[in-house]
Parts: sequence; structure tokens; C-alpha cells
Amino acid sequence: MINDLLNTMNPITLDEMHGIRLMDRIDSKFVASVSFLPRILEEATPCFRVQMVNDFKISRYCTQYLDTPDLDMFTMHQNGKLNRQKIRIRSYMESNLSFLEVKNKNNRSRTKKIRIPISHTHVNSVEELMDEKRFLNKNSLFNAGDLRPVLANDFKRITLVNNRKTERVTIDIDLSFHNYVSGGQKDLGDVMIIELKQDGWQHSDFRDILMQLRIKKMSFSKYCMGTVLTNPNVKYNRFKRRCTLINKLIK
Repeated sequence: MINDLLNTMNPITLDEMHGIRLMDRIDSKFVASVSFLPRILEEATPCFRVQMVNDFKISRYCTQYLDTPDLDMFTMHQNGKLNRQKIRIRSYMESNLSFLEVKNKNNRSRTKKIRIPISHTHVNSVEELMDEKRFLNKNSLFNAGDLRPVLANDFKRITLVNNRKTERVTIDIDLSFHNYVSGGQKDLGDVMIIELKQDGWQHSDFRDILMQLRIKKMSFSKYCMGTVLTNPNVKYNRFKRRCTLINKLIK
């Protein structure tokens, strides 16, 4: 049914997407049951286009997160630090592209992402990055030599762009996590993560759709929630309410 609905939407290619990457943006996230997805797509069809990558409208993504042995980047978020950072390798499986990314969030709720292409989809040690360590030492708050792989995730993504090309929406389904530190794994079952990405605060047709369906905004970090759900030894007071909601949605 999902594929049938996507096939009724006008497509947009990766080349057309280049002008609306929104690397410096404001993000709003929403968490809901995937059972809402057909209704969302039906409502979005008149004013949104769906991204197509090599004839695929649902794309597989893999991500590997790097952090320090003390999980300093996770701790920054857990402690409520407004200026914080994540470092990851993001791989787009349908297009065979991987990037090393430094993602910064500031105290004005803006997200800025800096990235470079790399040949790895994942590493066993930061030493495998070699020349890319210079990029990390220039753009990261942390010394590249102190980083190590701590968490991986895998999910499928639908990407929508409004006809005015002023906002982008990602809908992530079939999320799963693997923790390199604890060995823990977690599948999120029927949980759907929606992210609205805009260059500044403005009216959003997609937000109107979510409000109509009573899907409320909720902060959600894949790195932090994946860590909490797969590592029982971390402090997670800040994420308890979100964990409760996620566990209710998982079937």
C-alpha cells in the first residue's frame, strides 16, 4: 500500500534536490506509529514530491556513530547542553555514497552539518580514517584520536519536498540499532520518526497535516535513543519519557 501511494506522487531527482539540501537549518521531529503513514502520504500528495534514487522511492540508510570512550557527546545531550555535536558515518545504500559528518546543534535550535565523502560505510577503529582525521580535528570539539565507533543504526527513509522547495520531510521506518560497547541490539518495530527541515521558522503544509492527525512534536535523537535502548549502563533521566512512548509504540 505504501508503494502504491508513493507511486501516485510526483518524483524529484537527486540532481533537483541539490539546491535544497538545507545543511544549515531548523529541525522539528515527530514520533508516531507507522500506521499513520498511509494517511500522511494521502494528505501530502497534492503539495509534496517524493525523492527518487535510482528508481527507489524508499531508500536504505546505514549510520555509524563515533564518540569518546566516556561517551562525551551522548553526555552533552543527556546533561541538556544546548551547543552539542555528533560525529557519524552516514551511508546511502541505493546511491553507494558515504560521508563522514560533523553535526552541530546550537542554542538557537539550528542544525549545521559539515561533511566530506569517504570510501568507508563503517570503521572498526578511527585509525582507518587516516586523512579524514584532519577533517575531524579541524571541525570537531574532540581530538580525532580519542574517538571510536560506539553505535550503528539501519533504517529505511522516505524523503518528501514541498512544491515550493522550501521544506524537506524525512520519514524513517524499520529502525534498528547495534551497540558496539554493550553488544546490545534493538528493533523499533512500528515506530516512525518524522523530521521536518526548514531554513528558518515559517508556515509548513506538512506540519498542518501532522496537527490534523494529532501527531505532536517530540525531540528524538537516533544516537541518544539508540544508546539508551541498547546500553543499560548509561544515565538516561532526560530520555525516560521518550523511552516510555517508544516502548508503547513497539509491537
